[in-house]
Amino acid sequence: MTVTIREATESDLPQILRLVHALAVYEKEPNAVEATEADFAAVMFPAEGSPNTFGLMAEVDGTVIGFAVWFHSFSTWTGRNGIWLEDLFVDPEYRGHGAGKALLGRLAQICRDRGLTRLEWCVLRWNTPSIGFYESLGAKPQDEWETYRLDGQALADFAAASRS
Repeated sequence: MTVTIREATESDLPQILRLVHALAVYEKEPNAVEATEADFAAVMFPAEGSPNTFGLMAEVDGTVIGFAVWFHSFSTWTGRNGIWLEDLFVDPEYRGHGAGKALLGRLAQICRDRGLTRLEWCVLRWNTPSIGFYESLGAKPQDEWETYRLDGQALADFAAASRS
């Protein structure tokens, strides 16, 4: 099986959304996806301005089997950008054939080619297969950091309370 990695195009939007829904099921949040094709189009293929979110597609014989969605991060310590990998997913029946490694490898090449200093992502603590895979590539957990999030009603409430 030969895996091909390519840049996402606007015609990939249905497959991107399909894979996002499959990822949500895998992450035990099957009803959490609110995103639409239009949402992805607006950030990846905007009618005006530059995209701020990017995608890679993994294919086997012309069939999309996985994806990676990413955007630029920034390090104040290095003064340079990096890549934040928002999501990487490979259809379960194609796992173990190198698609995930090829997607991450392409992201590493983008970092190298563009002088970006980091490739970072989060993984759920219970996702031991993925953790083992990432560590086999040389990735190291950043255990000294704790991720925080404001979203939903908490974000709305805080924003309202912070009006100037």
